[in-house]
Amino acid sequence: MNQPSLAHSAPRSLEQQRDEFTRRRFLAMPLAGTLAWALIGLVGWLGTPFQAVMTLYFGTGSIFYLGVFLSRFTGENLLSRNKAKNEFDRLFLSAMLMSLAVFAIALPWASQDHQSLPLTVGILAGLMWLPFSWIIQHWIGAFHAIARTLLLVAAWYAFPAQRFVLIPALIVGLYIITIVVLERRWRRLNGIGAVVQHPSPQGKPSVQH
Repeated sequence: MNQPSLAHSAPRSLEQQRDEFTRRRFLAMPLAGTLAWALIGLVGWLGTPFQAVMTLYFGTGSIFYLGVFLSRFTGENLLSRNKAKNEFDRLFLSAMLMSLAVFAIALPWASQDHQSLPLTVGILAGLMWLPFSWIIQHWIGAFHAIARTLLLVAAWYAFPAQRFVLIPALIVGLYIITIVVLERRWRRLNGIGAVVQHPSPQGKPSVQH
């Protein structure tokens, strides 16, 4: 009778689980956020205030589901049942729920002034990037959250007539930066696109990608 493999039966340490979590691509959710906020900004530019508000509610509420769908094409497959359980998935999910819970502050203000929504929802939806940055031990999450907060507050005060257009545009811009940095980080961690040197027939090294 074959004995079970120790590699599969032994529990993984938190450091091992963190390393596994860190090596993921993390592309699906920021892509979903980019698409959602681009749509919010487009409707804010072309639509009525009511349409802009409704698009913001539905757009931000659909980011998670859109991210799950996109993860099938980015290789992440977030809802895969074959993926080993990881405690840092639960930590990140808790951070997402924390951000959603703080929406209880934004909604009463929105009932008094709908112009507050791009600011409050834009900032609150970005809070999860701070704990994410700590988990993966990379600066991009902290940069995203802090830059997002500062830029959105500045834009909200400086351009009051363009809040439903400029604020989504800023968020999309930050998402694009974040996607580029995360993709480069993932490729570097997983050795994708690394430069390899091979000796040429003349004895000199030739560079290949």
